[in-house]
Amino acid sequence: MNEKLKLAFEAEMSAARRLVASGRLTQAFRHLERAHVLGQRHVVPHVRSHWAMLKVGMMRRSAGEVAGQAIRIIIGALGSAIGVVPVGNTGGTNISMFSRLPIENEAAQLLGMDCRSS
Repeated sequence: MNEKLKLAFEAEMSAARRLVASGRLTQAFRHLERAHVLGQRHVVPHVRSHWAMLKVGMMRRSAGEVAGQAIRIIIGALGSAIGVVPVGNTGGTNISMFSRLPIENEAAQLLGMDCRSS
């Protein structure tokens, strides 16, 4: 993970932590989704984003989110390790874990992608 991407990922994770601490779970989850998009190609950041989503699911008392994130932690780690991830997927259980999604321009640039092809 290059330095710019790492800094962007960590900024999203930090923003999520601050929002969780203040009880703003919906806003925190949005930052975790962005962190997921940025980190999903790398095992540790990918797992960290899902772990944080699992914790938010627990705070929301959402059994579906917790179960979905537990599965995504395992499958996501494997996918990152072998280089097969659905680019742009935001990582929440509101969409299929295999769906590719468009990536916003800023994130695409950080990921070294052509914004027109995402």
